[in-house]
Amino acid sequence: MELHTSVDDYCLQKVLGVAEYADIELNVTKGVSEDSLQQLHSQAKSFVLMTPGGPLTCQNTILRYLGELKPASGLVGETAYDSSQIDQWIDFSWQEIEVRLHVLLAKPGSPCLADVSPQQKAGIDAKVKGELPTALLVLDSHLESKTYIVSERITIADISLCCTCTTLHKMGLVSQGAYPNLFRWMMTVSNHKSLKKTFGPSDAGVKGQEQGRGQIYKWSRGRIRVKELLNEGKTAIGREVTVKGWIRTTRSAEKGKIVFVELTDGSTPRGLQLVLNSEKVAGTTAVANCGGAGASLSVKGLVVESPAKGQSIEVHVTDAEVLGPVYGGENGEVGGKLYPMAKKQHSLEFLREMAHLRPRSKVFSSALRMRHAMAYAVHSFYNERGFVYVHTPLITAADCEGAGEQFLVTTLLPHEDSKPSDIPTTPTGAADYSKDFFGRRCSLTVSGQLNVETHACALSDVYTFGPTFRAENSHTSRHLAEFWMIEPEICFADIFDNMALAEDFIKYCTRYALEHCADDLAYFEEQYPQGEKGLRERLRNVAESDFARISYTDAVHLLHSEIAAGKVTFENYPEWGGDLNSEHERYLSEKIYQRPTIVYNYPKGIKAFYMRLNEDNETVAAMDILVPKIGEIIGGSQREERLDVLERRCTESGLSPQDVWWYSDLRRYGSVPHSGFGLGFERLLMYVTGLENIRDVISFPRVPGKAEF
Repeated sequence: MELHTSVDDYCLQKVLGVAEYADIELNVTKGVSEDSLQQLHSQAKSFVLMTPGGPLTCQNTILRYLGELKPASGLVGETAYDSSQIDQWIDFSWQEIEVRLHVLLAKPGSPCLADVSPQQKAGIDAKVKGELPTALLVLDSHLESKTYIVSERITIADISLCCTCTTLHKMGLVSQGAYPNLFRWMMTVSNHKSLKKTFGPSDAGVKGQEQGRGQIYKWSRGRIRVKELLNEGKTAIGREVTVKGWIRTTRSAEKGKIVFVELTDGSTPRGLQLVLNSEKVAGTTAVANCGGAGASLSVKGLVVESPAKGQSIEVHVTDAEVLGPVYGGENGEVGGKLYPMAKKQHSLEFLREMAHLRPRSKVFSSALRMRHAMAYAVHSFYNERGFVYVHTPLITAADCEGAGEQFLVTTLLPHEDSKPSDIPTTPTGAADYSKDFFGRRCSLTVSGQLNVETHACALSDVYTFGPTFRAENSHTSRHLAEFWMIEPEICFADIFDNMALAEDFIKYCTRYALEHCADDLAYFEEQYPQGEKGLRERLRNVAESDFARISYTDAVHLLHSEIAAGKVTFENYPEWGGDLNSEHERYLSEKIYQRPTIVYNYPKGIKAFYMRLNEDNETVAAMDILVPKIGEIIGGSQREERLDVLERRCTESGLSPQDVWWYSDLRRYGSVPHSGFGLGFERLLMYVTGLENIRDVISFPRVPGKAEF
């Protein structure tokens, strides 16, 4: 095909890159004047591609046309959803990045700058450079846990944006330090074997060294991760690779001549098949005798198309080294018979007893990757909205929840053989905590909320994300003694602002999981025997639905009417003034509304002293978000900003106002309406993974009677 163009910059590089990746030959004529282009097509400005169906002049139309000529390349996506995402990212690139890049590339004296002085041009350039980081940070955040922009393979969006970003890199506007995820992706795309001509020696600066900055990043894996190799699929065929990891399964054929290994490195639930031929690979015998599942290997080999069903590629090994065999006997002999994590499917109960090894299981490694992704999503959500991350103390003298179920922190019994008689006492016989380390009774925190409020009343919008502790003697599948809490606090905000923020937050995390955890969500729904069928559809429903809202009083009346109509029978009858039980919460969100539901304005008698008292003097401006399958996932409130009301509520709750004098001070000195909520991080993980026991979404669960490892 003939391509005529007036440009020779990154825009042409995009077209040539797509053509190279799709293996399409273009005859390119450069330097064509705009008048000559318009003789080929009246609307042409920079490009004319002569096709059997007529000339094409729009750059993005040309990119899509070339990609569609070779559907097997995956350049335009494999689904309609992928295709729409590709279009959105290309539009984003043009509107948010390339328009500004064109301004920077424009030369003084060019038609678009005819009436602009050099001083004005410098001012425009400075303004544009100040605007670019916003868009680049969006792209960097999106790429945090993705190999490519949209699907699991390179698309025209990757090639188009990479050409744009490498141009910015050469101008010193994209650096590895500022945009680490974007920079890693640029290196992956620009070093792809099918784009060698497009990103040749002229783009060598994207291969690890910051040009003009004097900084060289020395660390690299020295291997390709299993996830990245499998994502490349057939485009990786013919490439020599180094992979390292642990054996998941082994088998042999032709009387041991051929050894098949499924290798995993923790980057994906999927495994990579290695094929070793004992006649060609010296390390084959060592691999065959290393103990099997659990042993670690380093191999080099050639990527080939796999004849096996369910996998597009495999690696034919040319060099193999056993890094760590599995020892399976009392005398130290190699063998896998005693390896606890054998090939068979293990119960979650068994895996909890093997907490030091369970990250090697598919189910828990998927849970851990999603835990990481959700933690990143939490920080991204608040960072994008200008919140300040505050580290609140783990040791406290306050009981935020007022439940009294706290772990005592003391040095009054400093040694294992210390006796109760060693504890100093007061004249009444009680423990004398004035002699303790902190000079008063202290415990592990149950919440960072009271502390983070102090910072909100100076920084406006803040959040804390850290471990909390509760000495509740509960053995249910929903409770831990040590867990993590996310607690934002917003000033100049009422309960309805709080609801809006919480809804946005849940939707953001849900969308992040759907966009960044595709492999693990597919495993939980399709391969894990106890996985939730319809998991991803449930998450999409949450991400796309407006949350229902109902007051506590109306919710209780609604449940009463459902009971009276014979539609439901509850184990515990919902009484006004009592907590809604999990069965009530799930019925509201799963049966009545069939979507997340916010219940607000709870009776003051079941809520904490710091929640704002409503005008009816019976309820407080508290809210809970209930989601299908889980029940309550978020609890929050508008805080009581009126000093006199706060002190009265303290007294009513059995708490002396003097014990929280510093908290009351926030109401003495420039009090403002403010609100906040708490989300149990492990509850969020149960919600996005479909796992039903909270002990399976944290590495080392702490529960009554269990504190191993």
